Amino acid sequence: MSDWSSGYVADIGYTYGYYQELNPLRIQLAFLNAGLKPPTQTGTHCELGYGQGMSVNIHAAASCSTWHANDFNPSQAAFAQSLAAASGANAHLTDEAFADFCTRTDLPDFDSIGLHGIWSWINDENRALIVDFIRRKLKVGGVLYISYNTQPGWAAMLPMRDLLNEHSDVMGFAGQGIAKRIDGALEFADKLMATNPSYLKANPVVIERLAGMKAHNRNYLAHEYFNRDWLPMPFSKMAEWLSAAKVDFACNADYMGHIDAVNLTQDQQTLLTEIPDSMFQQTVRDFMTNQQFRKDYWVKGARKLKVLEQVEALRAQKIILTAHRADVSLKIKGALGEATMQAAIYSPILDVLADHKTKTLGQLEAALKKNDITFAQLLQAVMVLAGSGTLMSVQEDTFIQKAKKHTDKLNAFLIDKSRSSSDISYLASPVTGGGVSVNRFQQLYLLAILRGKKQPEDWANFTWQVLHEQREKVVKEGKTLETAEENLAELTEQAQTFGHKMLPILKALQIA
Repeated sequence: MSDWSSGYVADIGYTYGYYQELNPLRIQLAFLNAGLKPPTQTGTHCELGYGQGMSVNIHAAASCSTWHANDFNPSQAAFAQSLAAASGANAHLTDEAFADFCTRTDLPDFDSIGLHGIWSWINDENRALIVDFIRRKLKVGGVLYISYNTQPGWAAMLPMRDLLNEHSDVMGFAGQGIAKRIDGALEFADKLMATNPSYLKANPVVIERLAGMKAHNRNYLAHEYFNRDWLPMPFSKMAEWLSAAKVDFACNADYMGHIDAVNLTQDQQTLLTEIPDSMFQQTVRDFMTNQQFRKDYWVKGARKLKVLEQVEALRAQKIILTAHRADVSLKIKGALGEATMQAAIYSPILDVLADHKTKTLGQLEAALKKNDITFAQLLQAVMVLAGSGTLMSVQEDTFIQKAKKHTDKLNAFLIDKSRSSSDISYLASPVTGGGVSVNRFQQLYLLAILRGKKQPEDWANFTWQVLHEQREKVVKEGKTLETAEENLAELTEQAQTFGHKMLPILKALQIA
C-alpha cells in the first residue's frame, strides 16, 4: 500500500461510474417535492473524490456551471483531466490530499458540494477536514450531497467485511495484486461458510451478500470493501458530524425514497407520524427498510415554500421521457419488494410524453384533465418514473444551447474510446444537464453515424470490423457467437432496434 494513499486502495482504478445525484439540476425536483426552495441550477460546484471523473466532467460539460473537484489518485486525475481538456468545459480538477485541497485559500464558495461514497472509506481526520470545508465553503442556501454506507443494513456484514479484509492482509502476499487477494478472500469465505458457522446461522443474509460480491467487478470490490478505513455510519451519527457544518437534512436524494407506499407498510407509516422529531424519524425509517446505503441532500439554510409557491414551481418543472414508451415497465421495486403502478394513471402520462418532447408538469396536468388525474397523483407518478430513470428534468433553453458545444466535444471523445473498451457507458446530454446510459455497441453505432454510415446494416458492419480487428466477439445470452455471420446478424438486429428506439431519444436529448 502506497504511503500517500492513507490506507485507501490505490493499486487498482475505480470504476467509470456516473452518479446522477451529483447533478445540480436533479436537486430541483427533490427539493420541490419536499416543499423546499431549490438552489440555483448554475453557479459554482465542487465534487470531492471524483474517481475517474465521469460525473464531474459530464456535469461541467452539460451545464453552464463552473466545477472544482479533487481526487487523491494521480492516475485517475490524469484521465479525468483528459476528459476536461476534450470538452473544454469549465472544470478544474486536482489530485491533492484532502488536507491540502480543503485548506486552499484560492477556492470560491460553492452552490453545491458533493461526495459519493468516500465518507465511508476515510478516517476521522479527513472527515473533520471535509466538515470544516463544508462549513467554510458552502454558500448560504447551498446544497450538500453525501452518500454513504449505513446501518442497520450493514450490521450483519460488518464482521464478514473485516474477515475478508484481514484475509487479504494476512494470507495475501506482496506483489500478488489486490484483485487476486480479493479472489482469495472470497474463496476462503466460501470454505468458512461450508462449515456452517454459528455466525451464518444468526445472519443467513450473509450468503446472499457474498454471492453478490462474487458477481461484482473487482475494481468496485477493492474500493468498496478493502480500504483500511471502512465505517458504515448510522444517520444519527452522520447528523452529529454535519452539525458543525451548519447544514440541515433536506430530503432523500433517491427519488424512490420519497414514495412511502413502496417502502413502508401502513403500520410503519403510522408509527413515523407519531414521531415529532424529523431526524429521529430518519433513524427509525432506516430500521424499517433495513437501509444499507443512504443518498441524502443537506442544505445550509433550508427555506420552506408556501403551498402556492411549491405548486407553482412544480407546475413550471420541465421533464422529458428518456425511455421508449413500449419499454417502460409498470413494475417498480421498493423496500417492500415489487409493486405494480396503476395503469389508469401511468399509461396516460407516458402516452403524452411518448413524443420525447420537453413538457412542464403544468402542461401535463392540462393534457391529463380528461383522465381525472389529480396534480398530487401526477407528481407522485413523476417522482416514481424519474426514480426509475424513465424521466429526467430539463434545463432552460439558453443553458442547453451554451452547453451543447461542450457535450458534443466530450461525447465525441468518449464515443471514440468505445472502439477499444466497454468501460464507459454514459454520454452527456445538454438537455438534462447530466449523463445518459449508452452502452458500447450503441456508442459504436453513433460513431458509425458520425462517419457517414446511414443504415443499421452499415452501423453493424462498422461495429463488427472494430470488434474483429481486436479479436472480440459478441456474447449473447452468455454464449459467445463464433462465426462472422452470427456476429453480424446479432449486431444488425441490435442496430435496427437502436435506430427504432434509442436513436430518436438520443436526438431529443441532443446527444446524437
